[in-house]
Amino acid sequence: MTELVLISREDAVATVTLNRPEKRNALDLGLRGAIADAFRELARDEQVRAIVITGGSEVFAAGADLNLLVDKGSQQMADIDLGQYWAPVANCSKPVVAAVSGFALGAGCELAMMCDIIVADESARFGQPEVRVGIMPGAGGTQRLIRALGKATASMVLMSGEAITGARAYQLGLISDLAEPDQTLSRAQQLAKAASNMPPRAIAAIKRVLKQGADLPLEAALTIENREFLLLFDSEDKCEGMSAFLEKRQAVFTGR
Repeated sequence: MTELVLISREDAVATVTLNRPEKRNALDLGLRGAIADAFRELARDEQVRAIVITGGSEVFAAGADLNLLVDKGSQQMADIDLGQYWAPVANCSKPVVAAVSGFALGAGCELAMMCDIIVADESARFGQPEVRVGIMPGAGGTQRLIRALGKATASMVLMSGEAITGARAYQLGLISDLAEPDQTLSRAQQLAKAASNMPPRAIAAIKRVLKQGADLPLEAALTIENREFLLLFDSEDKCEGMSAFLEKRQAVFTGR
């Protein structure tokens, strides 16, 4: 049986590749479960300090598999609890970089937006077309889009079902970097490697502050930032990083 996700490792970077190409990586429960399992495994792996997720060079993920949804009522969907499959991605303490080529639609777009960094190329198409089949996004599509794009553009994408190009997504700030053709995965891995070389406690603190502070008033968010800032001064990595800088040598971070 074909593995639904492939995991490769290079130094401290792991790459998770969705492997359902015959269905354009449509996200059925099997693939969602495989993604969740992969992220749980990599979260426990102390040798892995950053994760890249990709669908390959042709498509990221074309959305939910409608065979999963077509005959379900609201209680049946609640019982499935799709959120449980995404929690290991959305709550990962390590940097997560999405490498997007081709379609990232519906649940595929939501999956990309759960990542910390999105690298895409001009072939990428981001959209939430759920309205075309009588539903709406249910895994963060509305809320992450409006925070990334603002109300006007998010409303257009959500209500028209139209997708936006990689170039347009870069202009609007939905994605982090627009890669050259055929360089999307390598650029994502390059950024993941850079993050993997940073002190893990500082990276985890940055992730917490970004997540917790995004929806708070500025003063409350600054309080959270200051608390995390001060705690890092008790870390061994802080001493190593500053000493290495002053001594003009490469720092060796241990996560302590």
